Amino acid sequence: MSNWRDIVRIHRLEYPFPFHYLCHAVVGACYAASDVYQLFTGPVLLCVTANFLSIVGGNPLNAAVDILTDAHTRGKRHIAHAAFRLGRHQAMSWAATEMTIALAIATAISLWLDRALIAVGVALTVAFCLLYNLEPVRLKRRGLANPVTLALIYGPLPSLVSYSAARPDLTGSAWLIFIGLGALITGRTLWWTVPDQMGDKATGMTTPTVRYGTRSTIIISCHATVVGMGLLGWGLWWRYGPLWALAGVTVNGPFLRSKLVLLHRLPNFSLPNPTQLRRRDLSSVMVADILLALLPSLVARGT
Repeated sequence: MSNWRDIVRIHRLEYPFPFHYLCHAVVGACYAASDVYQLFTGPVLLCVTANFLSIVGGNPLNAAVDILTDAHTRGKRHIAHAAFRLGRHQAMSWAATEMTIALAIATAISLWLDRALIAVGVALTVAFCLLYNLEPVRLKRRGLANPVTLALIYGPLPSLVSYSAARPDLTGSAWLIFIGLGALITGRTLWWTVPDQMGDKATGMTTPTVRYGTRSTIIISCHATVVGMGLLGWGLWWRYGPLWALAGVTVNGPFLRSKLVLLHRLPNFSLPNPTQLRRRDLSSVMVADILLALLPSLVARGT
């Protein structure tokens, strides 16, 4: 039983992460499908599976290479302990297996549908996972390359993959929505580096919060979030009109508001640890991701 708990931990499958992964894996198809039944066709389901595996597969790799950093980080020590008990080799084997399966599925569907973007999107997701975690590149320790890389892995790339499984033509509104989602994820990831600051600094990880400090990192996070909300709103307005655009933007407001409140309270406010962040802030983000994925179906019901 403990072995399975450790596997869950190194894959970061605690609440609410699985909901984020699934939303990011399927959201592109939601904006491409002509009706909800198309989401349950073979190519779409297989591409969503490939997306999910390529996203989640990076987590055990990260757990294996970040054992020391996570051991120094309050709220992440359980991940370090799980990776240590399983062993680096087994954690990396999980990552390699999942990424290989994702690439195989994407390649098969890409050849089946004659849509190269499916294979390219998953291949880039896997490549960025490797570049983020492994030396000599190790994008995790390269300032703003850290959140931008994660944003690509979780946002535009899987969105393009699942979208291409449902239809071959990418509209301008879809590009805006997916890029806006990427900017939103950049803001979220920047905030996620804040409570990791002590562990990252102790092990030489020059993440944004180590390089620029807490206040500057949160300010950059707020700017990225505003840009993301603007692009997302523009794409939704173009596609569905102002009321649905307002709904899509408004649901992302609580995350921005909480960061602005925190800026006002610094430097005397105690920052949350990753466990508190996961349970509180990421729950509101989860609601935003779910609504973004469901929005096309809600529009269809309202018309």
